[in-house]
Amino acid sequence: MPPPLHNAARFSLAYRPYAAEDFDFIEALYLSTREEELALSDWPDAQKHAFLTQQHRAQHQHYQTYYPNAERLILEQGGNAIGRLYVDAWAHELRIVDISLMPAARGQGIGAAILRDVIEWAAAAGKGVSIHVEKFNPARRLYLRLGFAVAEDKGVYELMEIGTPRVAKPA
Repeated sequence: MPPPLHNAARFSLAYRPYAAEDFDFIEALYLSTREEELALSDWPDAQKHAFLTQQHRAQHQHYQTYYPNAERLILEQGGNAIGRLYVDAWAHELRIVDISLMPAARGQGIGAAILRDVIEWAAAAGKGVSIHVEKFNPARRLYLRLGFAVAEDKGVYELMEIGTPRVAKPA
């Protein structure tokens, strides 16, 4: 069941389940999230594209393997796909596996509204929310503004959480 669209309702968003026909869209979406990073490279455009395509396919396979029960949603606005939200429900938390928006949809408050809806959805179920975030990802500032805190440093990534009950790990 997708998160309710309360805060995000003002953006006229809709969720629909990911389908195999969406693969080209999510690949283009992934490439758009990495363009700025690779702009610093002196690789030819064809090499950048080949690298990012390979990276996306590896990510897609990773998500299917390690988050087989995740809800994979395509975000639509006015019938057009503008992003994705993948969420996996765990015992004590909702793990945001991925949230991404196309460049034209960024910076308008859509991502923040979706995140607020996920946080409220989790809280209503007595759960917290967690997400892995690359340390240099500009969205990290948004997560901090929304109240996420770094729970664990994982090298390139940080595990960020909000409202997640800390479950004691066996000694």
